[in-house]
Amino acid sequence: MRGFLTFDYADRFDEAVAQLSAWLREGRLHYREDILEGLGEAPGAIARLYSGQNQGKLLIRLPAAKD
Repeated sequence: MRGFLTFDYADRFDEAVAQLSAWLREGRLHYREDILEGLGEAPGAIARLYSGQNQGKLLIRLPAAKD
């Protein structure tokens, strides 16, 4: 595995977005998300981050705003 700094390639950002988007649409690129429901889950979410229990991006879904 070899890493890189994205800022070293800032001039190629548009190219990267186009290629990564295509790979997502084609199913060649996969990602993980843990989605928790409601703000009440926030304290537990932080604990999960620190303990490494989450898989991929950890998100908290908030209810839609009422008019």
